[in-house]
Amino acid sequence: MLARTFRLFSLAFALAAIPLAHAAAPAECIAPFSWVQPGKGPIAVRELLQEVVARDVVLLGETHDNAEHHRWQLQTLIELHALRPAMVIVLEMFPRRVQPVLDRWVKGELREDEFLRLTDWAEVWTFDARMYLPIFQFARMNRIPLHAGNVDRALVRSAGERGWDALDPDKREGLTRPAAADPAYRDKLRKIFGEHSRGEGGRGDLEHFVASQLVWDAALAQAIAGARQAAPKALVAALMGNGHLMDGFGVPHQLRSLGIREVASLMPWEPGLPCSILKPGVAYAVYGSSAEKGAAAASAAPRARLGVMLEADPQGVRIRSVEKNSTAEAAGMRAGDVLTEIAGKPARKPADVVEAVQRQAPGTWLPLSVLRDGATVPLLAKFPPAAPDVP
Repeated sequence: MLARTFRLFSLAFALAAIPLAHAAAPAECIAPFSWVQPGKGPIAVRELLQEVVARDVVLLGETHDNAEHHRWQLQTLIELHALRPAMVIVLEMFPRRVQPVLDRWVKGELREDEFLRLTDWAEVWTFDARMYLPIFQFARMNRIPLHAGNVDRALVRSAGERGWDALDPDKREGLTRPAAADPAYRDKLRKIFGEHSRGEGGRGDLEHFVASQLVWDAALAQAIAGARQAAPKALVAALMGNGHLMDGFGVPHQLRSLGIREVASLMPWEPGLPCSILKPGVAYAVYGSSAEKGAAAASAAPRARLGVMLEADPQGVRIRSVEKNSTAEAAGMRAGDVLTEIAGKPARKPADVVEAVQRQAPGTWLPLSVLRDGATVPLLAKFPPAAPDVP
């Protein structure tokens, strides 16, 4: 049950917009590559950027596996930097313990492969690094400080299992108590909890689920506050999942509790979402992204994807969530399974799984073993063949 609570947090973090996709959607809410201020209407990009650059903080949302969103983030950072060269970038992807590595990267002391290895990318984030590397390269080329905005998942998991008050003060990584959730945010989290808990648990589980989400939000907000304190004249730009900034909940709420109110939240919009969501307050401005997610790197050979989110586990590698219509779902993998063996070798850490999957060629099969309800279950992941070349 405790592990389930933390998995529910992961679902909230990664899939906060799922209910939106279930509604009937109009053909188009926002024209691709244009900006809209909810409740006000379209706005020219130059006018918007002039407004945003005067703020203390700008939050740039994303869907983590959407390469189009990361291209939009990079373009927006470039345009903001041109208007206000004093800039700091806070990143949800990294826990605070890797801050020295980020500093070395910006100084030009590390190669890409060294940077990814020393930040434990395959452990702490797992999404395709090729989507993020252009942003990291931009920061290094312009000597823009990068700040680790997160905490280790073990701390978030502990909050989800025991609540904030039960956390060892010496292991809170410098975090102070998060502000209580806004009632509307709490209601949103309650609905997510109800949709994914399958009726298990009670009030205590919900309270811990909310606590885990607040720890994640507060970690980002307090990292932003720290970056502002270190560079008070700089624009602080923070990259994070859309669920952390939508409707002014999450990180904006935690920032207000810290006295930081000059905040602009910018969010990429995906075609297919209902226009009713574009209500005042959902974000300061919303950008119409294209319908195509795009490849992480057009010139690179496509990598195999299993379609899971992972976390360390004493018995192997725990599956936190499984994407719909993914290779993992087709193979029968479930959230809560613990991978113990992959390609005939022990799976001891998430990086073992990531590396094994990325070695797979299109159209090949990958044998797996998972621990489920105390029993070992053999599975077979079948990767789709490569798409034929189109002349």
